[in-house]
Amino acid sequence: MGDRWSRLSQSPTRAGQYPPPEGLRAEDLFAPPAPAPEAALDEKLRRAYFWLVNQAVISPYYDVEFSKGEPVHFELGDAGAELHLPTDQSYSSNVLLPLLTMAVGGKCLLVGGPGRGKTTLAILMGVLTGSSPADVRRSVQQGQPQLTVSDLVGLPLPRDLVQAGSLAEISIAWRGWLTRPVKIVDEYNRIPTKTQSALLTMVAEGYVESHDQMLSTSPESGVESWFFTANDDAGGGTFPVIQALRDRMDVTVAAMGFNSRFFDELVTRIEAGEKPEDHVPAELILNPPEQRALEAAVRAVPVPAAVRRQVEFFASHFEFVQHGGRRFEYRTKDTVATGGGEVAQVIDSNSGADLQVDLGAQTINSLSVRALQTLITFAKAMAYFRGQPEVSIDDVAAILPFALRGKLLPNRAHPRFEQVDDAELATDQVSWLADLFAQSRRQFASLNLDRADAVGTLLAELARGLDGLRAVDASRRITAIESQIAQVAGQGKLYGRHYDDLLALKYLHQRYTNYLLWLDGGPA
Repeated sequence: MGDRWSRLSQSPTRAGQYPPPEGLRAEDLFAPPAPAPEAALDEKLRRAYFWLVNQAVISPYYDVEFSKGEPVHFELGDAGAELHLPTDQSYSSNVLLPLLTMAVGGKCLLVGGPGRGKTTLAILMGVLTGSSPADVRRSVQQGQPQLTVSDLVGLPLPRDLVQAGSLAEISIAWRGWLTRPVKIVDEYNRIPTKTQSALLTMVAEGYVESHDQMLSTSPESGVESWFFTANDDAGGGTFPVIQALRDRMDVTVAAMGFNSRFFDELVTRIEAGEKPEDHVPAELILNPPEQRALEAAVRAVPVPAAVRRQVEFFASHFEFVQHGGRRFEYRTKDTVATGGGEVAQVIDSNSGADLQVDLGAQTINSLSVRALQTLITFAKAMAYFRGQPEVSIDDVAAILPFALRGKLLPNRAHPRFEQVDDAELATDQVSWLADLFAQSRRQFASLNLDRADAVGTLLAELARGLDGLRAVDASRRITAIESQIAQVAGQGKLYGRHYDDLLALKYLHQRYTNYLLWLDGGPA
């Protein structure tokens, strides 16, 4: 019975990743088999994924789709449902995203109803980093209303509390889970607010503090990943999750329901009394040096300029809102929100743009730098996992809905969510975010921004430096900047994509103005 757990995918798991050996001779056919070479880290990661999805986790949901050309699709029922059959290797998000989180040392929130395998999946991540199943299970922090900071991090030694003359003399009996490479917090929305604040320090800063004593939470590998579970990510739970902690979740993944067609496997596991975490093949375990090398390899995957430009364009839609403030720089959603206003109402009052065209009108907030960094990191991880030499726009599109879920929030007052065909997008954030990015890509193409980027050209000119630039050339550049601003002003309607461009143009104008003043020896 135990042999069924040890079945691993035959390498390579991605066709075309490894060329066939050259110079094969007839005598080689009769030579004793050579020992199998150690799998490359990306191949080892893929083998771990396929073991998880085919042997350990009953999850036949291939929702991270990749296709070469148009996928085959079928229209089902009379409510607009479609089933897509991708033509390239595709993946289950609720297995792949936690695995990539472990690889890059990120933070993953697993949401879904009770009994959907959220904690089991997180435990499997812990076993893959070299901890024993028993140790990982013991280290799971169970969220509950009475959980205190001391319960979470440890207690001061009673002898020191009595004898110490200062806080510096107190020793803390730190909890062992704090330095594990994989940390699991179950039902984090049942933890009291004060304890959540202590948890935030660990997650955000990588250390824990108690009675003036500090402990780094970094494991031996230097790569630590966090897994949180919750029954939903819409604010439910015994205690509301503080926004700063929620914002630290790099990716949010829904744990999918059980598919009844795999009932036989469920019965087999019950009869054998088996748990998948007790049968992880040794070949899949990542030791600390491999964890460090894996994380470094992911971050080294390049993001080409064409992909950066499309992500840049997507991010530009969401900061700007007309009537957000009087000064142009302050016309942002953040100005409205921090001033106590209602962003949805301000968007609705905007007569200077077409709400159907304005993608930023579909959201009540904008993207943080942290969210964009997460998107870049996990897009690199996706490309690395797929064996690609660089990040493609398809890698970004696959990761974006999970990296921005809970960070980019829908404006439910937007006309789009009132349409019958799109009503379900108000609750299906993953599909909405995927569609939002697809809309941005279509706008990018229709505006020919892949071939013409006037503002980008002006920024590139400045990036080459000002050393030796003549005053007449600086003046010409100022004229070009003002001409570009006038061109935007002449369009009449203003959108988020213009806001970032205009602020960048003002920045350029100020740089050249200051340069001319410096050449002239200062203002008269």
